[in-house]
Amino acid sequence: MIGRLTGRLAAKATDHVLLDVGGVGYIVHIPLSTFYDLPEAESPASLFVHTHVREDTLALYGFLTERERGLFQMLLSVAGIGPKVALTVLSGMPPSELVSALSKQDVRRLVAIPGVGKKTAERMVLELAEKVAKLSAEPSAEAPAAVAADDVVSALVNLGYRKSEADRAVETIARLGAPKDFGSYLKEALKRLTGG
Repeated sequence: MIGRLTGRLAAKATDHVLLDVGGVGYIVHIPLSTFYDLPEAESPASLFVHTHVREDTLALYGFLTERERGLFQMLLSVAGIGPKVALTVLSGMPPSELVSALSKQDVRRLVAIPGVGKKTAERMVLELAEKVAKLSAEPSAEAPAAVAADDVVSALVNLGYRKSEADRAVETIARLGAPKDFGSYLKEALKRLTGG
């Protein structure tokens, strides 16, 4: 089971990327929210991955944040929702709005997403309202920054930087106010390390 991939973004499109990890190219399906925050092609990138296995298919779905991946997996737990519809939902609404719509049981807002009918929206609300309420109650300001700092250091070391250099760059960014998502944090750290 693949949980995370870090490598070079060989190519990107609105619905998938080709991520080169040590010479092996992985096609990873992504939502629009991830696409918008990805760096340019040929840049380093890291994605949290959901591996979807069926008897005739093995597909990878990638996300910039663990929260997005968690929402994707929650959506998959709803009867009648597969990976394609779950990606459509995440592409049609930012994660924070999706959490809000589900916890408020706002079926009308969910039906506004192209490809989501009334019955599917009602099932989503019925099955996910409580789970999402717990998710939105979790503190999100401090915890992700600490996790992201370690993840960014790890990604930089994997890209060939010394751990001491990576730690210094990440600590400087954290003091100035760490970005909320992994992609921005990594970009900022790379700028500092390359003097860009």
